[in-house]
Amino acid sequence: MREDLLRTYRLFQRMMAYPDSLATMRRLFLQAIVEQGNTDRETLIKKAKAFLTVPGGDPPDEKQLIEIFNMFIDITVATTFPGKEIDNYINFARKQTQFFRLVSQVNKEELTYGAIKRELKAFCAIPEGEILISPNEAEGARVGLINQFISNQLPFIGIAKHHITVRDVGDISDRIIRTRRRPGRIGGKAAGMVLAHRILVPRFSKGDPELERHIRIPESWYVNTGVFSDFIDRNELFHFHSQKYKSREMIEEEYKKIADLFVNASFSKEMLDKFRYLLEITGEAPLVLRSSSLLEDNFGYAFSGKYDSVFLGNQGEMETRLEAFIWGLKRVHMSTFGPAPILYRKKNNLLDFNEQMSVLVQKVVGRRFGPYFFPFAAGVGFSFSAYSWTPRINKEDGVMRLVMGLGTRAVDRIGADYPRMIHLSAPMLRPEVTPDKIKKYSQKFMDVLNLETGALESRHYRDIMTEIDHPDLFYALSEDTEGHLAPPMFKSTQFALNRTCITFDNLIRKTPLPRLLKKSLAILAKAYGGPVDVEFAWDGDHLYIVQCRTLSVAKDVAIVMPEEIDKDRLFFKNKRIISGGAVHNIEYIVYVDPRAYAGLPTVEKKIEISRAVSRINQDLAGKRYALFGPGRWGSNDINLGVRAGYEDINNALVLGEVAFVENGSTPEVSYGTHFFNDLVESGIVHVAIFPDDPGSFFREEFLLDSPNQLAGSHPDLSHLEPVIHLIHVPSCCNRMSLSVFQDSRNQTGAGFFEERATGDG
Repeated sequence: MREDLLRTYRLFQRMMAYPDSLATMRRLFLQAIVEQGNTDRETLIKKAKAFLTVPGGDPPDEKQLIEIFNMFIDITVATTFPGKEIDNYINFARKQTQFFRLVSQVNKEELTYGAIKRELKAFCAIPEGEILISPNEAEGARVGLINQFISNQLPFIGIAKHHITVRDVGDISDRIIRTRRRPGRIGGKAAGMVLAHRILVPRFSKGDPELERHIRIPESWYVNTGVFSDFIDRNELFHFHSQKYKSREMIEEEYKKIADLFVNASFSKEMLDKFRYLLEITGEAPLVLRSSSLLEDNFGYAFSGKYDSVFLGNQGEMETRLEAFIWGLKRVHMSTFGPAPILYRKKNNLLDFNEQMSVLVQKVVGRRFGPYFFPFAAGVGFSFSAYSWTPRINKEDGVMRLVMGLGTRAVDRIGADYPRMIHLSAPMLRPEVTPDKIKKYSQKFMDVLNLETGALESRHYRDIMTEIDHPDLFYALSEDTEGHLAPPMFKSTQFALNRTCITFDNLIRKTPLPRLLKKSLAILAKAYGGPVDVEFAWDGDHLYIVQCRTLSVAKDVAIVMPEEIDKDRLFFKNKRIISGGAVHNIEYIVYVDPRAYAGLPTVEKKIEISRAVSRINQDLAGKRYALFGPGRWGSNDINLGVRAGYEDINNALVLGEVAFVENGSTPEVSYGTHFFNDLVESGIVHVAIFPDDPGSFFREEFLLDSPNQLAGSHPDLSHLEPVIHLIHVPSCCNRMSLSVFQDSRNQTGAGFFEERATGDG
């Protein structure tokens, strides 16, 4: 009896610490008592009435009855429930009370960011316990909080509300850098990363133990879109809001001068203090400032590579680090007004959206080796592979592009360098067989962050490995011994670096990376309801998800190739690196002669070709035209291909890469680069032609001998006629047009001249 009284007294003390939740606690207690069969409501009421009834006295009033009824609830719980279970009910009652306060704030017509944040933090301060808010009750709050803090894109919210919890938003809010004057969100790239992590490692439901062990996201903070808006307003840069409605020429010309305006623009003292505090938290850890605009990584519109990301060494005195951080932030902000994203928005009818930029601040994944900082490996993964060369590859299992060092080399077309393409259905399969081919199509250079200079550098991997002692080369390198190329058998192997190449054979065979990525991509694609791509880093046995977005995939339709094509009408035949598609009624062909281009004596002359191609592309807007030239289009090495961005080729229906043996510029399997993603999103059919391959065909003489209309249409470009050929196909082919077929299933393709087809195809 004494023990029961003491337990009841202690319970009541704990309950009275949260008087606002008393009614909810007793409702939950009563429900639990009944469910466990200890007693029922009617029995407790009878006991309360009996307790209050005095022979010959007045019947108890309602208030007295409720008081004693509650007393018996408390006594029953205190004497029959274990302490941990009681704590769960008390905490759940607190959560429900605070939850409804939070919901009330979220659903107010005039939202107050600060008020929502206070109620959110009060909710998250309550221990989680084992009893959860019901999904139906939580969903509305999740939607409101996601919309307020993360993203207002409805397709994203429709998925995220099933995975991102109220507590997740609370965790994110602790890492948001914001101004009190403006609300804001963390933007698309940050939102995709957060969602992917929570899909793969769920907070409250049972997840995959292997993914929970290995999956991570980088340590991150979020400079939300309100900071961007406040920066624009504070510095009276309002006129940039109308930049998107100007002509391409004006946008490009004015963007050259934008840096001067941003250099002199300033952040408020409030924001400077917050930036300084952020740098105190991170210490001298290398940082990357990633663009995360509201539209970025949106469903159907990836904005791949359209905005800037900035790496910071983040070393030295605070004021030095702060100055570099602020300039990095400004660079990301001003990329909002660059030609590439604006023209991309124009192409996709997104100009009228009020685009705002958030910046995702992350500690760079990796380790320090001497002056260099980098992860062991990084890359991009795709849940669907549009490229295959053998029936043994299952496209639905996905593919990854993997590089050693920073992942910047995996998403761009980098000179005569190649990532390792790993098909996740058969990771060790590769189209190259001989050691010479494997070495040719392997990675030679690494991107690393030099912490002494603060610069991103591209260095030959052998030079870097000569300077440092990296413990994991066993997983990356293979060695050529008298014509036999093989990975080492032991981790202690000492390499003769001049005989090695990067193959990742041991990484594929002896680590869980391929299995983890394959599993992750499948789970993400199922949650997203369609193909996805992710950017990732691999270091220290952890797979870091850096970015996740929907993947634009060309429809894998059956391409019915004509059974017989008259050889006189054949323009080309190809049989490898085919991603699929068909285009009819092509009226113009623009051809950059690979040999003539290679013979240009200076970089300036080649840049002139790039500018001319961009201009012709603009002038052919609305026309049906194909663009052919030396592979690789879009490479950062102007000697290997015409330097071009999406905005320079976006009106073409076909982009052809022609690689003659003597020219040495080989089109790569570019699936997964930002450039290739742009082609897929725009529906541009990619064609790779190897004229010297057996079984291939390319009628170059048609392009070189047909009347060149370049001088007639662009008199000021007439001096470029030896390099650029502008062909009006019907004028040269008895009013016929060009049709292009690319059959990805059978890896065969052709282009030929035929009578104009019905419809555009």
